[in-house]
Amino acid sequence: MSRISNEQGVELLKNASLFDLQQQAVAIRNAKNPPGEVTYVVDTNPNYTNICTADCLFCAFYREPGDDKEGYTLTLDQVRQFFVNARSLGATTVLLQGGLHPDLKMDYYLAIIRMCKTEFPEIAPHFWSAPEIGNIAEVCGLSIREVLQQFYDAGQRSLPGGGAEILSQRVRNRISPKKQSVAQWLEIHETAHQIGMVSTATMMYGHREDPESIVEHLESIRAIQDRTGGFTAFVPWSYKKDNTLLGRKVDRVTTAEDYYRILAFSRIYLDNFPHIQASWFSEGKATGMSSLTYGADDFGGTLFEENVHAEAGFVNKTTVEGVRAMISEAGYTPVQRNTYYQRVNG
Repeated sequence: MSRISNEQGVELLKNASLFDLQQQAVAIRNAKNPPGEVTYVVDTNPNYTNICTADCLFCAFYREPGDDKEGYTLTLDQVRQFFVNARSLGATTVLLQGGLHPDLKMDYYLAIIRMCKTEFPEIAPHFWSAPEIGNIAEVCGLSIREVLQQFYDAGQRSLPGGGAEILSQRVRNRISPKKQSVAQWLEIHETAHQIGMVSTATMMYGHREDPESIVEHLESIRAIQDRTGGFTAFVPWSYKKDNTLLGRKVDRVTTAEDYYRILAFSRIYLDNFPHIQASWFSEGKATGMSSLTYGADDFGGTLFEENVHAEAGFVNKTTVEGVRAMISEAGYTPVQRNTYYQRVNG
């Protein structure tokens, strides 16, 4: 199958039937991954601070610097407790993220990585979104490469894909004008890959984007993947508008069919990505289970703790047994993996 161009992608996303997209996506998914299996990871997604200077219109999680009532920044000992809890639950990954804090220095971030590596060697440090990396570089007067190299030297080997939203500067200017540019998000992930890290790529849809900007997003990450091969998976989710400034202005209501369409189309367009991740967490359990028949081969994580979606009024919880049961009920064999998509326990 020849590669789909940007123009062909826009046409396909706009006009192809969902059934046709599904058929193509499933064929590609089954060629790249075992047809009867769906992977998942045992993880948790805590936050070390909610202080943030970006003021994103779509976010209900952040608090402004100086907010002594609801703002927080955890100490190393408080962060350590996340890892103690994660270990007790059998987690192999901690996805640690926060806001864009204007004062935290490198020593803080490095201490967390080293603590994870030395005290909890069975847990992978999957830390800091690209906007956080950019903010750390600015606050500390370092280059992006210097920050990432120090994190790598401390033991970190992967980055989460958060903060991408839509990788179209036109859309980004409308929903998060103070956040890092598209170019910097892309630079951070490509640099991380060059240093030896892997990362995921995400996308948040259902706000101000259009088909053209969705394809622009996918084209940008596909081009990096051509150069580095460092993306492990693509993870889309729908915008949760409750308790957000942008939500008051957005009339759109995303549906399960919208999600299926995004999943299937991304599996077709991202021909160099090994994995597409569906989510029981962000879309609800019923939609998540059904989405596994639209080209996804991974079901994300257990997410024992999560606060960003929760602040927007979307709370969804499960257990390891619950994740496995959902995959089985959808007609697949559940296979546990780690952060790097390697099988756990065989």
